[in-house]
Amino acid sequence: MSVSGECFCGAVRYKVDGELRDARSCHCSRCRKAFSAQASAYAEVNADEFEWLAGEELLTTYQSGRGFGLQFCSKCGSTLCGIYQGSVHGITLGCADGNPGVEIERHIYVGSKAAWEVIPDGVTAFYGQGDDDEKN
Repeated sequence: MSVSGECFCGAVRYKVDGELRDARSCHCSRCRKAFSAQASAYAEVNADEFEWLAGEELLTTYQSGRGFGLQFCSKCGSTLCGIYQGSVHGITLGCADGNPGVEIERHIYVGSKAAWEVIPDGVTAFYGQGDDDEKN
């Protein structure tokens, strides 16, 4: 399977020649800020199956102290991917074109969701990252 994506302005484009995995939505306060939304939508990729097609030089990187980070388009601000120790770790599903062939499997950190957000009944949700702390 091949998945392509691009930022809002179209200057940065990528493709993934492989399956996306571990799709999740994180509701923590940091993801809300990074994605300018109630939560993130993210799926992991194999770094060797990911390729920038255009605009890689326009990327801005924010990296945390633990080696994880995000890459953004410096022109429009779209969050395109997550990185780990300098390599692409996953893509943001909002920037994927068409059907990425994956569905959100779990909602994590719902214990710190925004007060104005309602988590629908019936979704797999966790107060934390999702080990043994299932909400429902």
